[in-house]
Parts: sequence; structure tokens; C-alpha cells
Amino acid sequence: MLEIENLEVTFSARGQDVQAVRGLSLAVAPGESYGIVGESGSGKSTVLRAICGLAPVTGGQIVLGGRPLPRRRDAAFYRHVQMVFQDPYASLHPRHTVDAVLSEPLAIQGFDDRDARIARALDEVGLGAGFRFRYPHQLSGGQRQRVAVARALILEPELVLLDEPTSALDASIQAEVLNLLDRLRHERGLTYVLVSHDLAVVSHMCDRLLVMQHGQAVEELTRADLRARAATTDYTRRLLEASEGYRPETQP
Repeated sequence: MLEIENLEVTFSARGQDVQAVRGLSLAVAPGESYGIVGESGSGKSTVLRAICGLAPVTGGQIVLGGRPLPRRRDAAFYRHVQMVFQDPYASLHPRHTVDAVLSEPLAIQGFDDRDARIARALDEVGLGAGFRFRYPHQLSGGQRQRVAVARALILEPELVLLDEPTSALDASIQAEVLNLLDRLRHERGLTYVLVSHDLAVVSHMCDRLLVMQHGQAVEELTRADLRARAATTDYTRRLLEASEGYRPETQP
């Protein structure tokens, strides 16, 4: 589904170049849930933005479905790839109703059956028709993130990029959103790339994961490796030890 080969992302600020991602490669199979973990500033979210064309790729290539992506993403790309952002309080326009939020991608892509698609999307994320004409300030954080998930899935994409999708939510709500995402992936045969600093989330959601540090890949682990703490590098072992309260053997 997705291949990244020797990806380089460089930002320029105040006359200086900063390499956010350096020589990163990975491959994600169709239907897989793939995690990217690391400390803040490791470059993991930048990888997602590079896939979407929102970060300056200065080297390497990104291949989707066997085809290298052009520098400028067109509307057809967003028909197949969607993203759920970290902060549900910032990712929804405060003056747009849920109906407007969900209608916009359908209008851009030229879908005609908008009412039916919106109703189905709201039902799938557990909100229902009663939320259609509410504004973001009338929703809880968990409800806002459910709207963000509905917006991402309403075009029926194949690949969904998840950037810390539960980190801004209360702990009691996080599990609900993660279970929702897991269910939708299995029902729809979706492919996920999930960025998180929370190893418990990654262990629950992902089949494999890539550990990043300073913009580079450190090592790749399976879910079984993670739960068994079978890390091969000192950095990953320190990351496991620093995960407060994390016990791989107790994860479902």
C-alpha cells in the first residue's frame, strides 16, 4: 500500500536548514496498522505530513499503491488518503456545523449522495443524526474527534494517517476512540499509519512499529516484540523503560 524510500525532509528557518527526517524507509502492507513512535521532535509527525504533501520533501520518494507520488498532491490523492489530526479542538472550524465539516470533502470530490453519506458516517462513529447541525463548541473532546474520524472516512479512503489521535483526550475517552478506529479498520479493510508517543496505544492498535530518533529509523518491531520487550537497541529499551505504567504483557 505504502512505501517510503530514503525520505529526507528539510526545513529552512532564519537562514538555517534543519533536517527533520533523514534517510527513512518503511513499507506498509494493505490492511495493516503500522505505528511510528519516538520522543517529541523525533520526526514522526513530519513523516505523516510528508506523505500528505504538507512538509518539504528534499530527498527520497513516497510510493502509494505502486506509484510514486508527485511533489504536488492533487484532489485524487485525498480521495485515497485522509488524515486525523492530534487536536480535535483545533482541527474543526469553530463556525462550521458538523454538517458543513462533513459536506466540504464531499463537495470537493463531487459526490452527489451527500445526505446519505453524512448520515451513514455519523452512525458509523456512534454519533447519529442528532449531532449533524451542532457546532464544535457544543461537543465534547471525544465527540469532536469522532467527527474528525467521520470526516476522514466519509470519502472511503484506503489509507488513513493518524497523528496522535487520542493524546488530547481524557484517559476515559481514549479507549472509546481507539476501539472505534480499530473496529472501522477491520470493517472497511483500511490501512493505518499511526503516530504516537504512547506505547500502550501502539501495542493495542498496530501490527508493527518503527522507532524513530533524531529523524532517523532506529529499529522496527512487531507487536509481539514490543510486548516481550525484545528491543535490540539501547534507545528503544530506554523508551520502554520511560513509558510510565506501561506493561506490555498486560495489553489486550
